[in-house]
Amino acid sequence: MWLKFPSIYGISQCARALYYASRTVDGDTETRADEIARRITRVLIEGFARHYGLFREASSGAKHRFEVAAWTEVQQAVRERNRFYDDRVEECVERLNGELAAGTIDDATWRRAKLLYIDLLVDHKQPELAETFFNSVVTRVIGRTYVRNDFAFVRAAVSTEYIESDPPIYRSYYPVETGLRVALLAIFADFGWRLPFADLKRDVGFVWQTLLEHFGGEWPAREPNYQVQVLGSAFYRNKGAYVIGKIVNGNVETPFAVCVLHDAAGRLVLDTILCDSESISVLFSLSRAYFMADMDVPSGYVQFLQTLMPAKPRSDLYTVVGLAKQGKTLFFRDLLHHLHHSQDAFVEAPGTRGLVMHVFTLPSYPYVIKVIKDEFGLSKHSDRATVKRKFLMVKEIDRVGRMADTLEFKHLALPRSRFAPELLAQLLDLAPSTVEIDGEDLIVGHCYVERRMTPLNLYLETATAEEVEHVVREYGDTIRELAIANVFAGDMLWRNFGVNRHGRVVFYDYDEIEYLTDCTFRAVPPAPNPEAELSAEPWYPVGPLDVFPEEFETFLLGNPRVRGAFLRYHAELLRPMFWQNCQQQVARGEIVDFFPYPESIRFCRRYDVPV
Repeated sequence: MWLKFPSIYGISQCARALYYASRTVDGDTETRADEIARRITRVLIEGFARHYGLFREASSGAKHRFEVAAWTEVQQAVRERNRFYDDRVEECVERLNGELAAGTIDDATWRRAKLLYIDLLVDHKQPELAETFFNSVVTRVIGRTYVRNDFAFVRAAVSTEYIESDPPIYRSYYPVETGLRVALLAIFADFGWRLPFADLKRDVGFVWQTLLEHFGGEWPAREPNYQVQVLGSAFYRNKGAYVIGKIVNGNVETPFAVCVLHDAAGRLVLDTILCDSESISVLFSLSRAYFMADMDVPSGYVQFLQTLMPAKPRSDLYTVVGLAKQGKTLFFRDLLHHLHHSQDAFVEAPGTRGLVMHVFTLPSYPYVIKVIKDEFGLSKHSDRATVKRKFLMVKEIDRVGRMADTLEFKHLALPRSRFAPELLAQLLDLAPSTVEIDGEDLIVGHCYVERRMTPLNLYLETATAEEVEHVVREYGDTIRELAIANVFAGDMLWRNFGVNRHGRVVFYDYDEIEYLTDCTFRAVPPAPNPEAELSAEPWYPVGPLDVFPEEFETFLLGNPRVRGAFLRYHAELLRPMFWQNCQQQVARGEIVDFFPYPESIRFCRRYDVPV
């Protein structure tokens, strides 16, 4: 039975009342249980404080790395920050096991610990994150699925509304007093970057002109509450810093994001401004590396961001600022809510069935769930542990807008009645070690969740000539951009790529990805005789990471419509030299800019300004 808690008002009194109502008559038992509950709570709150302290230290250091152009350190910091959470959870598990023999603690004591923990979160600045941390530790200790765990936070117990932040979550500027240009100058100066701007007045003029064009060439009448609100921390990713805010004018709010970069002389320039929800949503896509921002109260940042991108779920916003575990918690809550308010069944996902994963989806919900099969296809020389490492690798690299992000779940409990009979049979046949029936639930022991896209091979079947031209060019650009980011897709069949709602091609099959620099790209040597050329076996030695790009043509370009478009834009992908040049570029430490917006809207292109 689930415990139900009110919002922040009165939660402390409620927790105490429930706690004292649960006291036993046996004084010795009561004292011992209380002491264990308090010690559990102390270990958990200390573990979370250490985690978020390290997380915030890494995030706040992004400003310095941006100022000194430490681009290699930027990528390293992202990888390290991704590992903080699991390391801190493991530390807490070890403490609880070592100090309290946590595996022997009874359910009533865990419930008491949860009530005491709630009391500590009333005035906490990150209560939602602390609740998720509690879930992560406790469920690992007791080994239960958290959907059934009546002492985990399946629902939030403490409200995140109106938590005070120091410094404030956003700063307000009032152009009615100074004019918008002067307000914009102050906005960028207030971030306190130690580097000088190349020409801030010039760049602010570009911002002003773009906003004027956005409003149709004429500024709207100014309402009494006319102001500009800007989040207090810039958002850092790769080589860019992004200033995020909105212009408030009466009941109309205009979101904006301004990208700040270094020019060739090491000075700061404003690269462009995005001023619509759709463009900003693309900027915050999970197919790119996570942002770093210094957030005292992360829920306040997420609430502000959602006013700019109302269609983007909070789970995505938490994830994209580096708080993936909170994103996972919110996704799970959203999924439970959706299941409660829908009736359709889980079915096998559209597309060609994979050799490594079995993929299913709920048609009314825009995600797919991927389960690793017990046995792989004969052409796959891999195992479960290797596949998991590949997915972890994707979390720690720059996805350059071309790789789908994933949420990893263990012991995901879903209602058995919502599975189509044929899908249920498939799962029990293909992944019996991962999937089990437990009463009314189907327990998925391990899986990955991704945004659903249209598989590229299916898209091509019905695409017009214009659409084929576009997605084939996108497909090749995906492979190129991944290569420059030191990623070789491995299995480049069209079915392993998808088309997202923005018409962008994204790679999503990771069981064969490799670092580009680990591969050897070779030309096929001449055959020693005609018989060798006709043989089913190669006449030359092939290492495990040898790649022969000219062979791509055989299995990728059988469709004449596809072949023509591919050769127009990407013929060099069929030659070893392209790949070898990319390897040399990576080896030299070159980090290429992948802008999350069209090249055509950059100020340097629009106004012919050198960068």
